[in-house]
Amino acid sequence: MSGDFSDRVLAWFDQHGRKNLPWQHGRDPYRVWVSEIMLQQTRVDTVIPYYERFTQRFPNVQELAAAGIDEVLHYWTGLGYYARARNMHKTAQKLCQQFQGRFPEDMEAMKALPGVGRSTAAAILALGFGQRHAILDGNVKRVLARYFAVEGWPGETKVEKQLWAHAESLLPQHRLADYTQVMMDLGATLCTRTQPACLLCPVRDSCLAFGQSRQHELPTPRPSRDLPQREVHIVLVRNKEDAVWLEKRPPTGIWGGLYSFPEFEDEADAQKWLDKTCKTDNLATETLPVITHTFSHFRLHMYPTMVQVDHNPIGVMEDDAGVWYKATGEKIGLAAPVNKALQQVTR
Repeated sequence: MSGDFSDRVLAWFDQHGRKNLPWQHGRDPYRVWVSEIMLQQTRVDTVIPYYERFTQRFPNVQELAAAGIDEVLHYWTGLGYYARARNMHKTAQKLCQQFQGRFPEDMEAMKALPGVGRSTAAAILALGFGQRHAILDGNVKRVLARYFAVEGWPGETKVEKQLWAHAESLLPQHRLADYTQVMMDLGATLCTRTQPACLLCPVRDSCLAFGQSRQHELPTPRPSRDLPQREVHIVLVRNKEDAVWLEKRPPTGIWGGLYSFPEFEDEADAQKWLDKTCKTDNLATETLPVITHTFSHFRLHMYPTMVQVDHNPIGVMEDDAGVWYKATGEKIGLAAPVNKALQQVTR
């Protein structure tokens, strides 16, 4: 089956596959790695402009390793899942320290790099070095779940194990880089989550889901769950230069290492901080609309209060873990909702 499957999908790739994505030129392992990390849980059309800006600023491992984490996070602002950027920075430094700035060509060494799992390691080795490894990203999971009519949510361990076995069984002996790309292309362009274009698929005749008219049922959706809700109060302190005070968050956790507004569990704590920091009774305050942001595992509601001050509060200025920020200011990492709020209150 593997030979017939790979021959048909590769023939389709020659005619219809994507060959002009910016990271495909030259098959440089560094560019492949950057694209693979960015494409984790993010669509190609969203990634492309971020990828182009990122690789223009950080054209190689050495440039990325030498940069400060704040600047790296700045170029990631808006992509989400910021642990990816922090891990990339750590990986670049590790490559320079232990591998002379080159990517290892061994699967185990590749998987040991921060933020590089089995599928990402396989993609780098296949696309960047032409090695024979199967990948299993979200697109490929969907293709295989339908082709083999695999029951169960693909995120479940036992189901994922089946899909890995199928992925390995279909690997060809030649054109590994093209085969890896076409498996991603099939899921992204034909075997889509909704309204799959089965009539255009090169392997529909042997696809079990198509034969059973179950392509809209598979893969099995993730079990539904109610997202927990969390509420916080944030304070936007703006000075007479229209700069807003931002604090650097801890290096791990939600928005780790990014800059954000001072955050409090309730309004009373926010007021105590203002009283201590601004040391004045004549604050011009304004309540702004609630900012809601949905993460994969909870929904966050931020209740903002904007405070206008005529001077930089002494208590704030002595804190070296923050910055007075303007939209045209320095390059720091900002979470998407923080960046959106700043665009509304700074000029």
